Amino acid sequence: MLFPLNYNGATNNEQTVVEMPNQREEAADDSPADLPSLDQLHSPTGSPPTASLSSLMELEHCVSNLSLAHEIVVNRDFCFKPKSPPTDSLEGRVTEIVHRAFWDSLQEQLSSDPPNYSHAVVLLQEVKTMLQSLLLPGHVRLRSQLDEVLDMELIQQEVDHGALDLHRLAGYLVNTMASLCAPVRDPEVRALRDLTDPVQILREIFRVLGLMKTDMVNFTIQSLRPHLLQQAVHYERAKFQQILDQQPDSLDYTTAWLQAAVAEEASSITAGSESHSPDIRGPVSATAVLNRAYMRLLHWDPQDQKYPKTVLMDRGRLDALGQRLQVLVLEASVLLHANAQCGASVFSLQGFVGKLRQSVAALLEGSHTREADLKSALLGLGEKVLQQVAEAVSSQGGAALPRDRLDLLRGQISELWKHNNPVRTLIGERVQGFLQVMLQGGSAKRSPDLPAALGPVSAELAELGTAFGRIVDFNRTVFGPFYAPILRKLLFPPGETGEDSR
Repeated sequence: MLFPLNYNGATNNEQTVVEMPNQREEAADDSPADLPSLDQLHSPTGSPPTASLSSLMELEHCVSNLSLAHEIVVNRDFCFKPKSPPTDSLEGRVTEIVHRAFWDSLQEQLSSDPPNYSHAVVLLQEVKTMLQSLLLPGHVRLRSQLDEVLDMELIQQEVDHGALDLHRLAGYLVNTMASLCAPVRDPEVRALRDLTDPVQILREIFRVLGLMKTDMVNFTIQSLRPHLLQQAVHYERAKFQQILDQQPDSLDYTTAWLQAAVAEEASSITAGSESHSPDIRGPVSATAVLNRAYMRLLHWDPQDQKYPKTVLMDRGRLDALGQRLQVLVLEASVLLHANAQCGASVFSLQGFVGKLRQSVAALLEGSHTREADLKSALLGLGEKVLQQVAEAVSSQGGAALPRDRLDLLRGQISELWKHNNPVRTLIGERVQGFLQVMLQGGSAKRSPDLPAALGPVSAELAELGTAFGRIVDFNRTVFGPFYAPILRKLLFPPGETGEDSR
């Protein structure tokens, strides 16, 4: 017989969503679409062209569990959502057809004379199993009552004698669901009481039970998060070691990433000192190198696929922070130009900076990823800034700003699309310095003082820095033992000892 899919007619097979941390298929099928994961790990150079299927499955299982555990720990908003294919997709259409065929078949069975309850009995068993999965250890009386009312042998006897009362059983099921569901599901459970058609009742019971199972999974995740945090470092480190044992080249991109940071840090030290000794490796700090390496991730080229695998699970978060950082730099640059040309009398007007920032943020949203889009956005932004400046001056009864100053401001804003623009470069360096200072003090430090030019974006920049620091601190703690030997080889000649990267 056919069984309905997903939450329009869930079967007991779907219960595995609760057990997904230990099951490869469930983690892959039921996890959110945007859940980050490690890139596909290819066989190392020199390995046989074919690998053991069991070893590949073990590796995939390890990667899946590592990604899922990491996401639960670092993403405070992480939760599972019921999976439902788009209605206009092939999967959605096939699912709809299967669902309709199943429920139409059940309707035909129950409408026959005498009614055929064979499918209905199977569904009642599935409902019982799903309800049992929602019970807690303290639900002793409720568990006993569930076994008594949904005694499948007794129900089968009632079917054989034509005495099965589906409406009575449906009423009991709805009452039981009402006592177990989260408050957010109360309206949907109450709506079940208004249904009279047995097929529709069973279908909606399955749908709401699917939502309740998801609620239970998310509640369990939230409850376990404090305990997971205590074990996360050891767990992620051990899992990555398993991956490294099977894929020895997994640290190649990480080594290249750190090597580039070493070169940058050494060049920075050389440029900032009067000494030009050929051996500049000694003064380079492993901590400074690692901080510089993390900073490079905020400006990573999307086309560069050689992303360090030790940070790969956080790439989505770091890319988002990097994009937000670019917008903040542009915002601060525009506001700096506006302040310089308009003067304190206009810039200090109540609400002017906030209104101007809203316009800047709205017009720059999504435009920084492509040069042509940024040029167009900045042209429109220049006109918008001039309009708001004119309105602010007019509201105060002041004389309009000279045309040459307005033209200069428009031109200065339009020139910000260039990466080597002096103001944009200056603001970028100030932001970089702020973030580097935040990293130097660890996760418990107070935010450093911001330069005056960054004052208008101080709150957003501090929030971004905190989020960035949290990612870096956790990554450094987990992968420090992997970074230390790499940095030691890069920074110190054989025979010397170097400081640990942590």
